[in-house]
Amino acid sequence: MPDGTRPSRARRASPRSAAGAAGWIDPFSRREIKRLVAEFGSPLLIVDCERVRRQYHLLRRALPRVDLHYALKPMPHPAVINTIVELGGWLDLATTGEVELVARLGIDPARCIHTHPIKRDVDIRSALARGVRVFVADNPDEVQKFQAYGDQAELLLRVSFRSPGAVCDLSRKFGCDPEDLLSLARLAKRLGVPVRGLSFHVGSQAKDPGKHVEAIEACATLIAEARREKLGVFDTLDIGGGFPIDYGERAPTIQRFCAPIRAALAALPRRIRVIAEPGRFIVGPAAIGVASVMGRAKREGHWWYYLDDGLYGSYSGQLFDHARYPVEALVADEERLPSVLAGPTCDSIDVIAENLMLPQLQAGDLIVGRAMGAYTWASASEFNFFPKATVVSVNSVPGDTGTVMAIER
Repeated sequence: MPDGTRPSRARRASPRSAAGAAGWIDPFSRREIKRLVAEFGSPLLIVDCERVRRQYHLLRRALPRVDLHYALKPMPHPAVINTIVELGGWLDLATTGEVELVARLGIDPARCIHTHPIKRDVDIRSALARGVRVFVADNPDEVQKFQAYGDQAELLLRVSFRSPGAVCDLSRKFGCDPEDLLSLARLAKRLGVPVRGLSFHVGSQAKDPGKHVEAIEACATLIAEARREKLGVFDTLDIGGGFPIDYGERAPTIQRFCAPIRAALAALPRRIRVIAEPGRFIVGPAAIGVASVMGRAKREGHWWYYLDDGLYGSYSGQLFDHARYPVEALVADEERLPSVLAGPTCDSIDVIAENLMLPQLQAGDLIVGRAMGAYTWASASEFNFFPKATVVSVNSVPGDTGTVMAIER
């Protein structure tokens, strides 16, 4: 598999009989976790491309009218990107680095949009040079940047719909007020910048679909008004992402969550192409983090276990993404003791979880974090010179039980 991340080491494992004959390895099983750690070491982030496929198909069934542009931001790994493209999906790029990664993977730029609302001129030029044509803007200064590229680029104008109930309210940082949209579209027309349609993002890990519905209905009105004024094509609506997944708490099923969204989309004119930017929903449940106990100490009646991964590594999403990953020990012992899981660095903030009831662990025992595909490896650092987790992608090729690629950064 091609790799666009410039790894320090990449290696392909040979086919193994342990994979079985069913055409699919379950890398989240205890046996497979231990086998992968024995081969590739620890810490690991194990990405299951078969689960990526499952999540993609679940969302496709929940939103049958919507073209899914996978957002690279939460997990920009080649195995995931290639899996999405093989499924017929599209891609959502936000930076020049992501544009270059997709180009190195040989993916058709017509399958990509560039959705960062604020860009440098060099970012625009670099994306255009790679063949990306659709961009997002949300203010007059940004629209003016495209005046020089009106014959090459098209815009989606991003509208803000604040969503305090979302875990991450993305409309706080980006998007124009709905009442400013038409004036922004008029400016684009005066400057000769084509406007393809509108976009919004109500926030990540949304609590309920109400804000999606509100935004769709408001954008439908704005699109109709813009078309009456002949301000652009306005045949595209990007409804963003935000579809929730299970962490410590159960999220609604995606069919249930999307039912009101489907109803709102059904009221749109059939000429409007609807796209979405799922990231977390596609990749979050498709990866686990595996860390080893480096050492332990008993402090104030609690066992402290120091792992080779932590808040500066794969668990960085606890700081930046406000996620709490379910964790478990791969130790068969029914007795549970009050425990703390700490990361490897010398920083006192590097504590993953406290007040856990865990079996008594020894150095070398494994801790598994579930639902760790989104905003984990992507936001990890090598603070204190502890290396980032090795990424192992499994089931990259459907039906090929021997395809395992490890990429270490």
